[in-house]
Amino acid sequence: MLGNIIKELRKDKHITQKELAKLMNVSQQTVGAWETGRAIPGSDTLGELADLFNVSTDYLLGRSNEEKKPYYELTDKEKNDIAIQAEKLMEGIESGDNLNFYGEPATEEQKERLLIAVQTAMEMNKRKAKKNFTPKKYRN
Repeated sequence: MLGNIIKELRKDKHITQKELAKLMNVSQQTVGAWETGRAIPGSDTLGELADLFNVSTDYLLGRSNEEKKPYYELTDKEKNDIAIQAEKLMEGIESGDNLNFYGEPATEEQKERLLIAVQTAMEMNKRKAKKNFTPKKYRN
């Protein structure tokens, strides 16, 4: 079942076994073995496959019939990158003139809310960009 799912997802993305092997840093024979059920990817590799195909590991393993995540959903790596960018932005704001709200220095709670707002806005913008600029052949 896992092999069939990998094969189906690969074909949906118009990726050859050779291309998938290169993306996953394995041999083409390994991909072929996954697809025929002669080998099973390790847990780390399953996670990488799930990220690559934008599905959950449960979907890959056949434990979930849920629809695949939309192509524009953010991966954990993208969310982490955005969190880092938002933190850097906040550091930049705080390193200039002190961050003030209505003439009073910002409390830690206010800074945390601002960070969450900035991070949320950045995630929304990233999703929108992925929606607008992902080539059609890579969309669900």
